[in-house]
Amino acid sequence: MENLNYGVVGNCRSAALISEKGSLDWMCLPQFDSSSAFAKLLDKNKGGSFEILPENLTDVKQEYRKNTNILISRFECIDGVFEVLDFMPRYLTEKNDYYSPPDVIRYFRLVYGKPSFRIKYDPQLDYAKNETKSKVSREEFIKSYTTSGNYDSLYLYSSFRKTDILNEEIIQLEKDEFCQISYNQKLLEQNLDRTYLKLQRTKTYWLNWSEKTKELPLYKEEAIRSALVLKLLSYQKTGAVLAALTTSLPETIGEVRNWDYRFCWIRDGSMVVKILTQLGHYNVARRYLDFITDIIPEKKEKVQIMYGINGEKKLSEYELEHLAGYEGSKPVRVGNAAYKQKQNDIYGILLDLIHQQFELFENSLEHTEELCTIVRSIIKVVEENWREPDRGIWEIRGKSLHFTFSKVMCWVAFDRAVKISKLLKSDYYVNKWTPYRDAVKKDIMKNAWSEEKQAFTQHYGSDDLDASVLLMETYGFIDAKDEKYVSTVLTIQKELEHDGLMYRYKNQDDFGTPKSAFTICSFWLINSLYKIGRKKEAQDKFDILLSYSNHLGLFAEDIDFETKRMLGNFPQAYSHLAIIETAINFSDGKFDDEDNLIDQLRS
Repeated sequence: MENLNYGVVGNCRSAALISEKGSLDWMCLPQFDSSSAFAKLLDKNKGGSFEILPENLTDVKQEYRKNTNILISRFECIDGVFEVLDFMPRYLTEKNDYYSPPDVIRYFRLVYGKPSFRIKYDPQLDYAKNETKSKVSREEFIKSYTTSGNYDSLYLYSSFRKTDILNEEIIQLEKDEFCQISYNQKLLEQNLDRTYLKLQRTKTYWLNWSEKTKELPLYKEEAIRSALVLKLLSYQKTGAVLAALTTSLPETIGEVRNWDYRFCWIRDGSMVVKILTQLGHYNVARRYLDFITDIIPEKKEKVQIMYGINGEKKLSEYELEHLAGYEGSKPVRVGNAAYKQKQNDIYGILLDLIHQQFELFENSLEHTEELCTIVRSIIKVVEENWREPDRGIWEIRGKSLHFTFSKVMCWVAFDRAVKISKLLKSDYYVNKWTPYRDAVKKDIMKNAWSEEKQAFTQHYGSDDLDASVLLMETYGFIDAKDEKYVSTVLTIQKELEHDGLMYRYKNQDDFGTPKSAFTICSFWLINSLYKIGRKKEAQDKFDILLSYSNHLGLFAEDIDFETKRMLGNFPQAYSHLAIIETAINFSDGKFDDEDNLIDQLRS
């Protein structure tokens, strides 16, 4: 049984996953949602990888350079020790723009001795659909290219002998060396000095970025690592935020809940941006809202639940039948048919973010007018649709229902629109939208509450429970001390918690009963318990949940109930924003008794 023991490196253009053994097993170039150049993650035989294979290995240790996205793999061998520093270059140039090329650099740093190893360099371009051939070209680089189908190519620059790499000959490390994978052919000579300079500039960039991050008194290391992950999931070119870096990592081994997450969900992206803004990273919010205004240019524009990272509106889904899938879990999918779905919760989550921006910043008149146009356009849609059923936050592919969370987020949409109008001193819209807000709340209180369960349920007319309902308090719909909310939290915990982890829901959907815990739901329970006063229990659960991360503190989408291994797409934005949110809540609160104060102050 494997776990997702991978590190991630990236530069807000693309990213790569590198295993705990130092093997580069997943990377798409030139951008996040391009076809893969290395996909061993999805097919061990066909997918392609870039592996470092020491002759006399005794141990491999892996860690991040503190407060950066530079990954260090330390190879301890009988004949010496060396480190590989993996990174994708990212730094400001003299022209004040970002140098973020579609490159991965593997910097080999000799620690001592003369360690020997082989390099297995095996790119398989275009999702390994057809043959990829590699050859030394003009002694400058190794060029890899497809021999049929869609043409694609890749360049490897290195201070090692190129033939030694291609032939998997034994290499003895006697000084620092480098390998650089590049989507584009380089105009300048790639040498060790230039590579070292890129390393130092990239390190400085990440250290500066981390230094701007608000430091929390509790769980600061976990919060900063999660923030660095979320930053990697933001796409520099447009401001879009990805849900995850991978496609088709299964929620359950051997089953078909395998989806492509390399897109920007309005819900996920808005939640990420709100959290990063709370940590002091305001530019990511500005750029994300620019992305929103770009994809909704006209008042009649229908808001989709998700978009491509360049604003694409059609995300057709198809299967790569030639790939075996992660541990044999088929199908491997590209694209996501859920883009066609109706999910009424996205409007409230987006308006919640826009309201945060109005509260925190003085926008230019032009930008304020643009945002207000979006607010009015969205509210018009909510006015017309809040009484209608939808597919809900979990993207049920079966029947549309009146999901409670969707209704609550429609209330949030009206509520935030009213608050924005108050900030802008627009009494007309305050008076127009307040009755809608009140009507939605009345409807929820009447139809979502189950006397039998003594809880708000998943959807109207049902006794099924759903972890998303825990967010009613988070978004201000209900007070944490309200008896109905307290009862809902405890009932959901009783029915949906299993061995410390949470089901999203237990009722069967169109793919059967879920068999793994959706990671963010466990964080939602922890936050809810904390809010209703069960603070020590919440912190204990948080500590245990954090222990289920991989060796670098990274989380995927799901956790297996029994084995606690991570499953689903990786690294998952939802999971990491929830870590930060929980750390913020714990840092802002106080325990009721002094005996717990020492525990609370640990970091």
